[in-house]
Amino acid sequence: MEGLVKGLEGVALGDAVEGAESRRDRRAGAAPVDWDREGPARSTWAEVASEEKRGAQERGWESVEHDRKQQQQHIPAPTQWHNQSLLQDEGGEMMGGGSDGATGIGHSGQRLQTSQCGTERQVHICSVSALMVIFAHYHLARIIVMNLVMAPWFEMLGCTRAKLWRLGDRGRKEESQKITSEWKRYKRLPSEQEYSEDVSHIHHGLNVEPTREELDHLSKTCARLWELDLNRLTPGKDYTIECGEGKKVYHKGDKASENLFSWLEDSVLRRPTYSRFCALLDNYNPHQGYKEPVTQQDKHEEAAFIEEISRSAPIKYLHRYLVMKEAMSQDYEDFKKVLTSPWFDLCGRGGCSSSSSAFEHVFVGEIKGQKQAENEVSGFHNWIQFYLEESNGNVDYKGYIFPRRRGELPDSETQLLTIQFDWRGVLKSVSSTLIGVSPEFEIALYTLCFFAGGGDNHVDIGPYSVNIKCYRLGDNKIGSAFPIAAN
Repeated sequence: MEGLVKGLEGVALGDAVEGAESRRDRRAGAAPVDWDREGPARSTWAEVASEEKRGAQERGWESVEHDRKQQQQHIPAPTQWHNQSLLQDEGGEMMGGGSDGATGIGHSGQRLQTSQCGTERQVHICSVSALMVIFAHYHLARIIVMNLVMAPWFEMLGCTRAKLWRLGDRGRKEESQKITSEWKRYKRLPSEQEYSEDVSHIHHGLNVEPTREELDHLSKTCARLWELDLNRLTPGKDYTIECGEGKKVYHKGDKASENLFSWLEDSVLRRPTYSRFCALLDNYNPHQGYKEPVTQQDKHEEAAFIEEISRSAPIKYLHRYLVMKEAMSQDYEDFKKVLTSPWFDLCGRGGCSSSSSAFEHVFVGEIKGQKQAENEVSGFHNWIQFYLEESNGNVDYKGYIFPRRRGELPDSETQLLTIQFDWRGVLKSVSSTLIGVSPEFEIALYTLCFFAGGGDNHVDIGPYSVNIKCYRLGDNKIGSAFPIAAN
């Protein structure tokens, strides 16, 4: 180590000598010395280290220790070193007058002592300075590479520069990870879990009985479900979206410079039905054509979710509607079991049995891959899944799809969007999604159309005219269900 310090001292002395000789020669009118050509080669870090090794081998460590002690005897006080340094900087004559031609050291030997005194401090300062410079250069290089070199390539692939940085949004990702850890408690036995209070106990006098007009017209029934969604979010208050620009389905490229969701109120995903819904989203393999292993904990989460939403107004209204239509038993516990089967029972899809479910297809989404000789996203019609995947950098929003007929373009208040996006690098060319509605509302809406409607169900929900498209698998399983904007 002592040899390394000496080597560093030599490098520092060499730099100082060069500066002193240059200043002295300029005063005397002499030509500056070309150190690279006439003088000995400057020491490199490798040479300093190798010199240390060779010196230790030749002299032995005892000799090295002896030299170190001799040097310490001649070290002046720090104040003296500091004053001498100031004199060198201000006048330059201390090491300029009467120097040795070979080394540039003054006759008094003060310059050598000063350098030896300050070697350790100089090495420390130089090391810290070097690290600061390297750190600054690294970040400068990173900015240059990302903005000038890599960003154009990402934009060619449909990811704008603004979104490139937003995909790494740590705050949103850390928040979603924190919430995810809270969902683990839903893996316990459903009987051991706590649930929210029944809506009838909270909202006294709440009427969940269908009228005769609602029983006769499916559209009126769906409109009533919208009114009963007491857990629906309010745009601008609970979340903010940036729709970006519109595009045709066949248009390539990215028409959205930002994420679709720019903000979501922190407490939303902690609401009971939202939280239990989110806990189900990671139970599935997104790639179609692979058998889905269902654990006992998965079943606990499913049962707990059904129990939670069964306490809400939309599900209570759904039950009363189906009972009055003589399509369901009066027993509410039997109704919960019937509600579980069409959504969570496994079915075959993509040429593989027990590889999918209605819940996975509609709310989570599936990727058709090599087994189907395709590469596209299927299903994925839920805004909560979209938000979470976008927060984790797995979704790239491409913009909204222009309405089929001329009408009002979507804005931050719109709650029915037809959009295009990439999920895990695979394109979903067109997908209709209800924004801000509760999980219980969507389950009630699609279940209602499955039991009481047909393949096409042209209805009104709130201010929107939609077609709730339903596909069946057999007699009692939902193949898919999603909204299509009427215009």
